[in-house]
Amino acid sequence: MSRIAKYPVDIPAKVEVQLSGGRVDVTGPLGSLSHDFGGSVKIERKDNQITFAAANGDQHSRAMSGTCRALVNNMVRGVSEGFSKKLTLVGVGYRAAAAGDTLNLTLGFSHPVAHKMPAGVTVVTPTQTEIIIKGADRQRVGQVAAEVRAYRPPEPYKGKGVRYSDEVVALKETKKK
Repeated sequence: MSRIAKYPVDIPAKVEVQLSGGRVDVTGPLGSLSHDFGGSVKIERKDNQITFAAANGDQHSRAMSGTCRALVNNMVRGVSEGFSKKLTLVGVGYRAAAAGDTLNLTLGFSHPVAHKMPAGVTVVTPTQTEIIIKGADRQRVGQVAAEVRAYRPPEPYKGKGVRYSDEVVALKETKKK
């Protein structure tokens, strides 16, 4: 049984939520998000809270009620506060520069790497070795950060590459004679 679905989602004052069938539309200062959840979850609004319950008693419906609650909570947080991921570049000559909706990376390849940001995601480079990816959609921000990290993931011997700011890379010891 899902315990997450028991907790209602609070709606801040500056956020508007529209419920129609299984579709949830959330609008706030940072944008608008929508998602269609289908009919396996009963979504209701009471005052400034949204509650979730399984539409019927089967296991799939109960599991989806907690998933829907988490997704709607992320939508509400996204349009009110936003989400961000911070990446750092470790390595001699590794640089990043944001130019509009494109992130230009120099990662030790024979060519520069240009990563185009999708709609709703912005990128900022406070320094040449820091990248901050921001947006209202948590899934999209995480996916873009994973794509940028995949260009040059941290290698295990010197730790060079693109890593999350809170990531710990365990370094291996080199082979001894």
